[in-house]
Amino acid sequence: MKTIRYILLFIVAFQSNAQISDFKHIDFKKADSIALVCKNEALTNLPKLAYKLTSNLDTDAERFRAIYMWICTNITSDYNLFEKNQRKREKFRNDSLKLQTWNDGFKKDVFRKLLKNKKTICTGYAYILKELSNLANLNCEIIHGYGRTSTTDINKLNSPNHSWNAIKLNGKWYLSDPTWASGLENPASKTLKYEYIKGFFFTNPKLFAINHYPIDQKWTLLDDQAPSFEAFMEAPVIYGKAYRNLTLHSAPKKMHNRINKYEIVTFQYQLQKSVITESIRLEIDDGFDTRSVQPETISIHNQSLTLEHQFNRSGFYDVHLFIGDDLVSTYTFKVKR
Repeated sequence: MKTIRYILLFIVAFQSNAQISDFKHIDFKKADSIALVCKNEALTNLPKLAYKLTSNLDTDAERFRAIYMWICTNITSDYNLFEKNQRKREKFRNDSLKLQTWNDGFKKDVFRKLLKNKKTICTGYAYILKELSNLANLNCEIIHGYGRTSTTDINKLNSPNHSWNAIKLNGKWYLSDPTWASGLENPASKTLKYEYIKGFFFTNPKLFAINHYPIDQKWTLLDDQAPSFEAFMEAPVIYGKAYRNLTLHSAPKKMHNRINKYEIVTFQYQLQKSVITESIRLEIDDGFDTRSVQPETISIHNQSLTLEHQFNRSGFYDVHLFIGDDLVSTYTFKVKR
């Protein structure tokens, strides 16, 4: 019995770390090139498209990658449709019958636009990834839940607003978000600026959980380490480009922090690749002006990045972490006297 328990504990620990590093022995260039060759293929014949994307690849990981990359480079985000859905869901949130009627009609509209114009929202991205994967005999699921970006009003985040996918490979589940990998919407212009972000493919579940919270907690892939919904809502803002630089965000755990004057704050991350210390900076806004500073201490060891900064004046500060030109994360600090 004791042996079985240890085996189960090992499986849980092994599963929770399912991420891109499991496939470092695979070169995805062939899969990516096939996705590029199939550019502009229509969605009128999904079995044919799935075959074109996957038939010349050797592993399930490569087959999934070709499908995923094709979607990220051929499907366009429909920001107007997204905004309309948000307004209607907010309007009907206290009327379950009207909300259900809206949802049923909206689903049809989403899939019609997806198949006809290759424009959609997150539900459509997740749907087409699942459909093409299943046609290629891959076990892919749609995960519904809550997503947080820099423009999300958490005071209005009272119902699920995002969808992504899980794919089972070699007995393990992996998380991917084809919508956010394709770029994030610009609320001012109501357009999507395409910029493929590779970090949303087979993401470390611990990083993924900072701005993805599934309705069914098993899909965090973190088991007893899964954050509570309260912790998810209190988490820092991490941006799309964080997924280009990090595999893990460890500290600070919260977006809003209260500290004492002269207190040293520690920031901790795991990097995807080596960076030079000169590229790391904090941008600090006190409400009057913004200054760019190098943290007092910067330590990088085995891709583990630790920063320290001391606040010597009381006040309220927005603090943004940059690595090079990439905005990675944002926090606030209320510094007491």
